[in-house]
Amino acid sequence: MAEALLTVMFENLNSLIQNGFGLLWGVNKEMENLSSILSTICAVLQDAEERQIRDRAIKNWLQKLKDVADELDDILAECSIEASQLEYKGQRFGSTQKVTASFLSCLNPKNTLSRYRIATKMKDVADKLDKISKERMNFHLREVVEDRRLVQVSNKPETDSFVDETHVYGREKDKEKIVEFLVDNSRNSNDLSIYPIVGMGGMGKTTLAKIVFNDERVSEHFETRLWICVSEDFDVKRLIKAIIESATEKNCEALDMDSLKRRLQNILERKKFFLVLDDVWNEHQDHWESLKSVLACGLNGSSILVTTRLKNVARIMGTIPMHELFGLPEDDCWSVFKHRAFGNESEERPSLAKIGKEIARKCRGNPLAAKTLGSLLQFESEEKEWVSVKDSELWNLPQDETSILPALKLSYLHLPIELR
Repeated sequence: MAEALLTVMFENLNSLIQNGFGLLWGVNKEMENLSSILSTICAVLQDAEERQIRDRAIKNWLQKLKDVADELDDILAECSIEASQLEYKGQRFGSTQKVTASFLSCLNPKNTLSRYRIATKMKDVADKLDKISKERMNFHLREVVEDRRLVQVSNKPETDSFVDETHVYGREKDKEKIVEFLVDNSRNSNDLSIYPIVGMGGMGKTTLAKIVFNDERVSEHFETRLWICVSEDFDVKRLIKAIIESATEKNCEALDMDSLKRRLQNILERKKFFLVLDDVWNEHQDHWESLKSVLACGLNGSSILVTTRLKNVARIMGTIPMHELFGLPEDDCWSVFKHRAFGNESEERPSLAKIGKEIARKCRGNPLAAKTLGSLLQFESEEKEWVSVKDSELWNLPQDETSILPALKLSYLHLPIELR
């Protein structure tokens, strides 16, 4: 995180220098000094971020750096405001008068005081950063300057029910257990059955829900199947509209809550329906009860499948014990990695495949980690790149102390700074 933060500050600082703010305000020397120090520090931050997992001293060093970086961020924000005000004043004049107007503005006693205050703050921060920069020598950090390949990053997409089952590995037993309940056991229930799938991020909960949703036995057993991506916004009105639109395949015009609830019940009553609520985070029981009361209108055997990372959500929503999803067997995790990294060419690249199997083993059964690292390495033909991932110290990051898997953090470190 420190590398991304410092790099953005470095770019903002250089932008102010290039736009002449430092010269105009008489702080160019301080800004140039800061730029030089930041450049030196940024060069070793990737190595520092990787090694902090095992080296407490480096972790403390990065924390000190972040604290000073926060001070610098405030100073640069103040400079940006002043620069914007100068630009605004300059726009009121013709091109030949802009420089004169800006110069006269700087001579204003109020601005003279601001210039002195900013220069003093910059010098103070520069002294602190210089001291921190010199401390880096104690850790023998490597300077890393490389062109990292972008895997593909976007905002978290909305999930859907479509899946290519030919590339789903190691979830047959989980699928059979859930399908058996939905088709056989739930028909004996007089109440709405709610089956929660729980697992850590990247474990494949959504994929499992998809292969259940598309199973032929499920599609034949239920008259209506509906898929809703919930995510963090558990807005009952939004969800009711989404369910209506999924059931009717038409846009739902804006209605008041009472009308929406009646319309949904008219659609679902006297039907045996199967609803997937994917990626649920809501821990407010009253919100869930408000939605559940509307859904409890179908025929006996109607069921809801819920996927969530949180056991509290499963306890609040589930009517049966939660289905915990654990890591894939080692061979299946390798299959996930191999498909992304090689396609059908693994036999033609045995040296890389050997390294890849070790990387897949370190993913500890997490399919998203295997998939992400496989995608990361699919265009890398040099063994040294594969070995670098395999031997990274980030694999020693305890998974019970952080929400960021080591494998996913490795991919994070390979992203361009602006995307981090």
